[in-house]
Amino acid sequence: MRIRHLSHRLLLSAAWVVAALCILPIAAVAVSALGGSLETWARLAETVLWRYTWTTVQLVVMVGAGTAIIGTGAAWLVTVCQFPGRRLFEVLLALPLAFPAYVLAYAYTDLLDHPGAVQTTLRAVMGWGPRDYWFPEIRSVGGAAIMLICVLYPYVYLLARAAFLRQSPTAYFAARTLGHSPWSAFLRVSIPMARPAIAGGVVLALMETIADFGTVSHFGVHTFATGIYQAWFAMGDRAAAAQLAFCLMIVALFLVFIERIERGARRHHEAGRRIEAIAPHALKGWRAAGAVAFCSLPVLVGFAVPVAVLFEMAVSSEQNPFSARYVGFITNSLTVSFVAALVTMGGAVIIGYLVRLKPGRGPSFIKTVAGMGYAIPGGVIAVGVLVPMAGFDNALDAFMEARFGISTGLLVTGSMAVLVFAYMVRFMAVALSSFDTGMSQIKPNMDAVSRTLGASTGRMLGRVHLPLMKASLLTGFLIVFVDVMKELPATMILRPFNFDTLAVQAYRLASDERLDQAGVPSLIIVAFGLLPVIIMMRAIAKERPKHHSEVPAALADPYAAPEPEAQRAV
Repeated sequence: MRIRHLSHRLLLSAAWVVAALCILPIAAVAVSALGGSLETWARLAETVLWRYTWTTVQLVVMVGAGTAIIGTGAAWLVTVCQFPGRRLFEVLLALPLAFPAYVLAYAYTDLLDHPGAVQTTLRAVMGWGPRDYWFPEIRSVGGAAIMLICVLYPYVYLLARAAFLRQSPTAYFAARTLGHSPWSAFLRVSIPMARPAIAGGVVLALMETIADFGTVSHFGVHTFATGIYQAWFAMGDRAAAAQLAFCLMIVALFLVFIERIERGARRHHEAGRRIEAIAPHALKGWRAAGAVAFCSLPVLVGFAVPVAVLFEMAVSSEQNPFSARYVGFITNSLTVSFVAALVTMGGAVIIGYLVRLKPGRGPSFIKTVAGMGYAIPGGVIAVGVLVPMAGFDNALDAFMEARFGISTGLLVTGSMAVLVFAYMVRFMAVALSSFDTGMSQIKPNMDAVSRTLGASTGRMLGRVHLPLMKASLLTGFLIVFVDVMKELPATMILRPFNFDTLAVQAYRLASDERLDQAGVPSLIIVAFGLLPVIIMMRAIAKERPKHHSEVPAALADPYAAPEPEAQRAV
């Protein structure tokens, strides 16, 4: 009993350490911003604060509306309707998740900009000069919003699809029996029941929107994310960077608060223990063609076209992806991604296992605190990491100089450890979610049996729990691995000297307008990004319930006019 009690205390202490490390950057940003001078706040308010706010609000509104419409509409079509290619689209609609938004921006800039293939062909065919026509500007707030919508709508699609699959068909059939058309029943019944899931997906998309740096920076759109980087590096004003990061952090935490409220509301819409799918309605003629077009457009724009453009860019650049230089970029990306994913999953196992063994307010609080980093943009976390680490390095250097006459310089700041630390803070929530998914499949009586056989806490984890949940842990590892590989702002700010990853190389080449050369690292990033998407696509293919509820005879033709009241009575 003493050994078991000691192991619990060690586990609790380790979990508190991980949670404290995860909350440190957030607290550092808040303290640094609130401790700054009012003159800095006044200067920001007079110059850039309102411009950053207005641009961010525009992006949030456009991306929120776009992801909600595309994600919800596609989820409803592949869940409830029958049309050519429905089962294929059900899987393909998740593919744009493999793309970082900034990679999509590079591809469409090369395609749609003034010297791009589309405008060049248009001028050649029509015989126009450079100023004889108008063409939408891709490098704009609207262009950035379209890029973000294309890669973020799968958040809404996946959550809405899961919600529609788990809805009880009874309410939908009742609405149809009462004379509502399929469209009316969808708006009045299905959407309200799935509202928490849809809102949760939209909020996740909005978190990624306010955190985006690569897309808005490439398009010259000024947001809080670009402002933080410019204040820190271009102007050397760390106080302004911390205060801008604080503003962005407040917005992110507000979105988290909304998402938690919506998540809590989902419990009111459970369909019951047995999940039955609504028998799909057969669409014919122009309706079927419209459904195919609606599902094809996001897949083409968000995946097929940019892959083709990136491949053409990579080939035309005549770069060798297997050269020593690119092997170095790939090695750096793989190394830091592997280490960060391993450390993050290790922290998630410690915290998640504590919650499993000792459920209560304390462990739940630790888990909540540790998972807050996912809502905080990478640039904010980078500033929050640099502030305490730079303070530690300066204090240590001053101490060593005064006591021994030795200058230690920057030991921690600019090291690989700081970069991995920032990644752990940023993606701990993803690792915790994967751990919870695997642990939820292990019944509590397995713990009781292990205890009865005399297994200690560590032995039960190593010999019982981890082997049973290795698939979930591997999935979480891959998701964190790919997220780290795609992360740009934190990498740009915290990377060690002369340590460039694929994301940094792609951004640097695109910033220098060498878009063709940026196609090679971008294509490699997308290739790695497909790994967790493929796992997700396999899960989607197996997820649909096999049992279909019976469709009332009156609803066999979903678009037939409702029967007269007298006939229904007979």
